[in-house]
Amino acid sequence: MSFWPDKRVVVTGGAGFLGQVVVRELKVRGCRDIFIPRSREFDLREKDGIVRMLGRAKPDIILHLAAVVGGIGANRENPGKFFYDNLMMGVGLMEQARLAGVKKIVALGTICAYPKFTPVPFKEDDLWIGYPEETNAPYGLAKKMLLVQSQAYRQQYGFNSIFLLPVNLYGPADNFSPDSSHVIPALIKKCVDAVRTGALSIEVWGTGNATREFLYVDDAARGILLAAEKYDKSDPVNLGTDFEITIKDLAALIVELTGFKGVIKWDASQPDGQPRRRLDVSRAKKEFGFTAEVSFREGLAKTIDWYKAQPS
Repeated sequence: MSFWPDKRVVVTGGAGFLGQVVVRELKVRGCRDIFIPRSREFDLREKDGIVRMLGRAKPDIILHLAAVVGGIGANRENPGKFFYDNLMMGVGLMEQARLAGVKKIVALGTICAYPKFTPVPFKEDDLWIGYPEETNAPYGLAKKMLLVQSQAYRQQYGFNSIFLLPVNLYGPADNFSPDSSHVIPALIKKCVDAVRTGALSIEVWGTGNATREFLYVDDAARGILLAAEKYDKSDPVNLGTDFEITIKDLAALIVELTGFKGVIKWDASQPDGQPRRRLDVSRAKKEFGFTAEVSFREGLAKTIDWYKAQPS
């Protein structure tokens, strides 16, 4: 608790799904000076926007959570935008932060940075053994360049930046937009809406055979802040749960928890994405004492309850 009260902190993406929880947790930890740059005032893809933001906030620490991101469909439709926007935000922010004398950046990467056929569980040392899964490679590679930059800047300039690799996040206030949501909010929306309308079936992309790992947003926020407080090395660190579930089993669990009684129709003509995902989470536990606390069933139930409470 003594770490944050005297720190000036910038949280990029602080108004987003993860960012709001991180900001809330910072306040719980006593942080009194939190700056959230909004894109309408500070375009972090542009040098001028970054420089003005740093001049206004004068941060000691930057938590770089901002990202242009979406599910498989959004990635397929926007590979250029996802690559450019994420790359320019990250690279420009780290360079200008270095020049401005910022003491530390926590850069958030993505599990999409891992090679398509990474041995399971994914170990941080395997990040470079192959090319990412094609549908989200531009996004994953843009984020992975932050790791390259972070390590290069530490080597040449002694700049303190760290790089975290979270698995897919979920929780209340997630993105439930059909055009860009990830699998958990997409499935919750389909099931809850089907119950409300009396629909007899829902359609889900892929075969259902792919596996995923999910991290509740509150756990992710806690991991990020623990790393900010305690971790100062160049090696990347996974944030996850060491729990793997097939999309079919995920869908069945959401069907159960939402009370949907209809049929799931699997559209095997659509991509599954990466075949498997499960992280080795031992480094995070060893280096800064992070382990996930919220069980998957509990987290799903909270997320479903939140969505049900929203105006239909």
